[in-house]
Amino acid sequence: MLLRSLETGVVGAPMAGGPTTPELVAAVGEAGGLGLLAGGYLTAPQLAAAIAEVWDASSRPFGVNLFVPAQANAYAVGPGELTGAARADAVATYRASLLGDAQELGVEPGEARPGDDDDWERKLELVVRERIPLVSFTFGLPSQAVLGELRRAGIETVATVTDVDEAAAALAAGVDGLCLQGPDGGGHRGTLDPVKQPSGGDLIDLVVAVRSQTDVPLVAAGGISTAERAAQVRAVGADAVQVGTALLLTPEAGTGLAYRRALADPAYERTAVTRAYSGRLARGLETEFLRRHDGHAPAAYPEVHHLTVPLRRASARAERPDLLALWAGTGWQSARAVPAATVVAELSH
Repeated sequence: MLLRSLETGVVGAPMAGGPTTPELVAAVGEAGGLGLLAGGYLTAPQLAAAIAEVWDASSRPFGVNLFVPAQANAYAVGPGELTGAARADAVATYRASLLGDAQELGVEPGEARPGDDDDWERKLELVVRERIPLVSFTFGLPSQAVLGELRRAGIETVATVTDVDEAAAALAAGVDGLCLQGPDGGGHRGTLDPVKQPSGGDLIDLVVAVRSQTDVPLVAAGGISTAERAAQVRAVGADAVQVGTALLLTPEAGTGLAYRRALADPAYERTAVTRAYSGRLARGLETEFLRRHDGHAPAAYPEVHHLTVPLRRASARAERPDLLALWAGTGWQSARAVPAATVVAELSH
C-alpha cells in the first residue's frame, strides 16, 4: 500500500485555503514523502487545474483530500446540532456581530450559503477520472458506495478520525487507512461529528489504541514538528507522520505574507481552538478577533466560513493578520523558512 511504501514515512498535510500548493505537493513527493492536495474550498475545475500542475511537476504519487459535506456524511451525528430556524437565527446573529470588523476593512460579511456541498459530486467524479492514487476525507465519513467506487478505480482511501470510536466506524465503512489526528495540530479538528467535543487525549495514546484494533496503515497527525516526536509516534505503531505547520514557512507553500509574519511574530504567544472563523473547531494563533468572537460563534459549518471569508481576504490584502485565520499547531515556533525537502528529511524514518 502507498502509505507503507514511502521512502521517508512523511505525508504533507492538505492545508486548505492557500498554504498547500501544487508546488508544495510536488516538492514533498520528490523528497520521498506523499503530498496531499487540499480539495476543500475549491471548485471541481479549480481542483482539476491543481491536479494537472502536480502531474506536470512530478512523477511521484500524490493524494487529494476532500471535505465531506453534511448531506453526504455517513457517520451518525449525535444530538445537539443546530438545524432549521434555530441554525439560521444563530448564523444571522453571528453575522451581525461581524459588521464592525467588516466595516473597518471596507467589506461586508459574506452570505451564509446553507447547504453548500463544496462541489462534492463533481470532485468525486474528478478523482476517479484522474485515477488519483490516494484520496483522504475530512469532516465526515463517505458512504460505503463512494468508498467502493474509489476502490474499483484503484484508489486508496483514508479517513481522518480523532478517537477510537470514529476509527472503528471508518474501518467498518471500508476505508483502506486512517489519519489519526491528535489535539495539538493546526487547522480544523477532523471530527466526523461537527458538534461533538473532540478528545484531548495525547496522540500517542490514540495511535496505541487504534493499532491494537487494526493492521491497516495509520498516519499520525497533530503537532508533529520534531524528529523526536515523529519517532515516538512511529515507535507505537504509526506507519507515517503527517505534517502541516512545519511546512507553512517553506518557499513552496502558499502561506500569505501577513500569515508568514505572524508565525514569526513574538507578539503571538499561544494557540487556541475556536469556531470563530468557520463554525468548526480549529486551532490557530490566538488573535484579538478570536478572543472577541470565540464565545458566540455557532457550530454552523460551512455558513460561518462563508461569513468570514470576505474579512479574511481583506485582512490578507491589507497585509494585516488581525482577522486572518492563522491556523497553526502547538509547535508553530519550530516552523522555519527552509525548503520542503529539508522538513521531510528531518522528519523521515
